[in-house]
Amino acid sequence: MESNKEKNFNAVVIVEGRDDTKRLKQYFPGIETIETNGSEVSKETLAEIKKLAQTREIIIFTDPDFNGERIRRLVTQVVPNAKQAFITRKEGEPTKRGNSLGVEHASKEALMRALSDLHEVEETKSDLTKSQYNALGLGMGPNARKLREKVGVKLSIGYGNAKQFFKRLEMFGISYEELKEAVESVK
Repeated sequence: MESNKEKNFNAVVIVEGRDDTKRLKQYFPGIETIETNGSEVSKETLAEIKKLAQTREIIIFTDPDFNGERIRRLVTQVVPNAKQAFITRKEGEPTKRGNSLGVEHASKEALMRALSDLHEVEETKSDLTKSQYNALGLGMGPNARKLREKVGVKLSIGYGNAKQFFKRLEMFGISYEELKEAVESVK
């Protein structure tokens, strides 16, 4: 992003709610968003996003939690070539007790990093096998969750449970070698 004062991309960012939009506009005044208004994304909203995707780039930028993943999955079904932006769970932690995890709590630096390090679904699938994934300690074991979290940060692809994380690695075309290197660097 060249300047936080001007819109320098033709993308529309899909977010969960108005607080996410407010936070993004705070640092990127020209940014355009569509709010899903929570995890129950309406058919109308999905149709609007699908139609917009014919002429504009779509970036999915949801919270790093279960509902955010659900929205990401629903939007990706209607716009398979949508780009994906992620913040870590730590970057989305609220400053006030009782608030939920979210994009609206992320720092300017975290938002800038997420929007400049976008991921796309790869047509060619990853060469990663389930047995390689498990051998790297990501599938199961006492430290698998923490390891997936660290690797997700390293690769900027967010966190997922064992099954979701494997699917995400495949979806983004991350090779066994790339994954092995990421695992070794965070251990």
